[in-house]
Amino acid sequence: MRIISGKAGGIPIAVPRSLLRPTADRVREAVFSILGARVEGAAVLDLFAGSGSYGLECLSRGARSAVFVESDRGGAAVIAQNLAKARLAGGSVAGASVESWLKRAAGAFDLVFADPPYEKKPGDRDWNTLLLESAPLRALMAPGGLLVLETFFKSAPKPAADSPWQTADERRYGDSALVFLQLQSPDAPAPDPAAL
Repeated sequence: MRIISGKAGGIPIAVPRSLLRPTADRVREAVFSILGARVEGAAVLDLFAGSGSYGLECLSRGARSAVFVESDRGGAAVIAQNLAKARLAGGSVAGASVESWLKRAAGAFDLVFADPPYEKKPGDRDWNTLLLESAPLRALMAPGGLLVLETFFKSAPKPAADSPWQTADERRYGDSALVFLQLQSPDAPAPDPAAL
């Protein structure tokens, strides 16, 4: 894996041994092609950060800050090493579970990336529902902010009509789906994918 573009473009990213499913470079390329100029100057939150690839890419492309939340101690250490190797300023690593971190976090984030463990079989935790029902996560979203959720395509969320979230865009890459979600006020129009 590598940082694809920006001031740290081409620098290899170390991957924690505990990370079973790193996001492929081609999927990240697609994400950042869709996001375009939204990244520059953004405050970024990378949940279930793994190697930190999403947040690192954002910092490389001009985001002003990135918070990486990773519960695995080894994974959090690898993210810190990747930040140092890429010489990217503005990054901070939180070694905590996403649930506990969200309960005590503050701030306003323009871009939130979440790549939780996939729900593939009965008994697997439904992280997608947990995130979309999380009042603390909604409170951390800046006005017009975007949640980019990477998930198993069969469990990609479909927000109900009365959900505070609306799908702005959705793409499938192999077994993975990328769902771009925005918080909407009741009287706001549906998000336009072309406006991403």
